[in-house]
Amino acid sequence: MNPWIQLACLWALAALMMTLGWMWQRLRSNAGIVDVLWSCGVGGSAVLFATLGDGATWPRLIMAVLGGLWCIRLAAHLWKRVSGEPEDGRYHHLREHWKGNQFYFFLFFQFQAFLIVLFSLPFLAVAHNAETHGSWMLAAIVIWLISVIGESVADRQLARFRADELNRGMTCRAGLWRYSRHPNYFFEWIHWFAYVCLAVGSPRFWLVWSGPVVMYIFLRWISGIPYTETHALRSRGDDYRDYQRTTPMLFPWFPKRTER
Repeated sequence: MNPWIQLACLWALAALMMTLGWMWQRLRSNAGIVDVLWSCGVGGSAVLFATLGDGATWPRLIMAVLGGLWCIRLAAHLWKRVSGEPEDGRYHHLREHWKGNQFYFFLFFQFQAFLIVLFSLPFLAVAHNAETHGSWMLAAIVIWLISVIGESVADRQLARFRADELNRGMTCRAGLWRYSRHPNYFFEWIHWFAYVCLAVGSPRFWLVWSGPVVMYIFLRWISGIPYTETHALRSRGDDYRDYQRTTPMLFPWFPKRTER
């Protein structure tokens, strides 16, 4: 199937899924479902393109397995938060800013459908890779394992911290959060390099770089760190400002010593 047709089909499916998600949040006033659907859409695109692609079997199979498992873990983690907690502070702030205007929310959900297509481009490059490189496939699996395990550990450490009522209004500095203010984002970014390895030899290799490059741009300057830190400053104030002064933003490193 022509790659452009594949992308068009994916966009149509993503737009439909996000429309249903928009209807769900309208009934429940919880836009956090958009994150669950985005992860399902991106992971699902890996499986879809692996099935439709005409490249070598092993890179496509590994991509489908890695993308599918990544999706299941992240979607399950996000769904647990969405279904068991009030609306995420970032989306609650948007709801107040937009005064509950559902047209804005609809556009927001449809923009996420477009992002699913954008983040599927690395999978398209792998799906049309006719070459099989054992060493690169092994590197992809190792990178994937490090990134998913790291993100899972960071998520669990944060969830454990938030579950303790004594920590309400305080900033998590436990485990990986001592060395990075956003270790979950760091490992999520690392995850996209697994598909770079799988695409080595592909005639569309240049497409695979859209994964780590676009993800870094979004995390660093658009929807990840800026929104999360703005909300953290609103909810935790000086404690989070001190955390910003002492702890690296994204790339893990030892915290700075505070002056006494």
